[in-house]
Amino acid sequence: MGIRRAVGLAAPILFCLLGVSYAQVEPTLGVPVPPLGAGPWVFDTAEQHKVRVSVVTAGLSHPWSLAFLPNGDMLVTERPGRLRLIRGGALDPEPISGVPEVRPDGNGGLMDVALHPRFSENGLVYLTYTKPVGNGMGAPTLARGRLEAGALADVHDLLVTEAYEGNSGLNGRVVFGRDGKVYMSTGGRVAQVAQDPMSLRGKILRLNDDGSVPADNPFADRPGYRPEIYTLGHRNTLGLILHPESGEIWNHENGPNGGDEINVILPGRNYGWPLVSFGRLYPGSRVSEHPTREGLESPLVVWLPAIAVAGMAIYTGDQFPAWRRNVFVGSLREGGIPGTGHLQRVVFNADTEELRRESLLTELRQRIRDVRQGPDGFLYLLTDEDDGALLRLQPVP
Repeated sequence: MGIRRAVGLAAPILFCLLGVSYAQVEPTLGVPVPPLGAGPWVFDTAEQHKVRVSVVTAGLSHPWSLAFLPNGDMLVTERPGRLRLIRGGALDPEPISGVPEVRPDGNGGLMDVALHPRFSENGLVYLTYTKPVGNGMGAPTLARGRLEAGALADVHDLLVTEAYEGNSGLNGRVVFGRDGKVYMSTGGRVAQVAQDPMSLRGKILRLNDDGSVPADNPFADRPGYRPEIYTLGHRNTLGLILHPESGEIWNHENGPNGGDEINVILPGRNYGWPLVSFGRLYPGSRVSEHPTREGLESPLVVWLPAIAVAGMAIYTGDQFPAWRRNVFVGSLREGGIPGTGHLQRVVFNADTEELRRESLLTELRQRIRDVRQGPDGFLYLLTDEDDGALLRLQPVP
């Protein structure tokens, strides 16, 4: 018997003796992620060239969203249900009290935070979170409270959507438009719920700042439609912003296996999920035979493969002149491979047509959950990790 044949027979015997099956020794999917470290790091980029990445603060548990206070302090949400204050670059060890109880199961928990446009006058803070409603169920919810002396006061729910199991926290984002209205996204990956006009799931909703329904909402007087609905046909919106120049509302949403997209949100429009998509379902089959259809809005940007987009900012500052009007999005992972999170930059021409895109900070392998432009013109990122961090991007002189 040859040596190769003998080894081939010996291997299964050895595995049996050790009590190990072939299935147990198959490679684990994913790329090892080293500890972030203290930094700073300097990276070269395609157009801005040298940028410095530094850790503002660490020790955050799965941070989800960031908001800048008028005095330069920052509010950060942690998915387990804590609202944190960063003052002078230091994390306050005591969370802000008054946050509602959350259901953190699946992708649930405390999500977005936004300030009222007149925050300096009224101190109002808006939160999206997964409200526990019993029997293991959670309901995406919009709440409002007043920030006073390091605590939220007068906290109450403005809108509670339908409860469900599983990834109940994918209610996404909240942002104020130039019209002073509140825009809130809800997840709709299950079945046809995103197309159901009597469901608030898979939608972008438009509300007055007190949670009531604006009289000019596109479906306010249409029978068979929930009046809160502004647009429908969305999967899981993890980026919702006010365009700082045009005043448009933009969103991005996660596809399944491919098909992440950026959309310009227009009143009453249908954005197609799950009727059409550029992506594939998780087993590999196409979501739809054709990715577009008349009467359904087509995306501005598509990712194939998916990068699990999260957070979005359009840069308008002076610190990075080569990046002005570029769109920045976080990536939780690329192509379904854990350990491949990064920051991505998309460049448009004057007609908002995509020219090119660049992957940044790939060396850090961090899940980037939120991206914000700070009042100082720098970019700030949150890493969605057990030991999450707030990062700052600055130009290297």
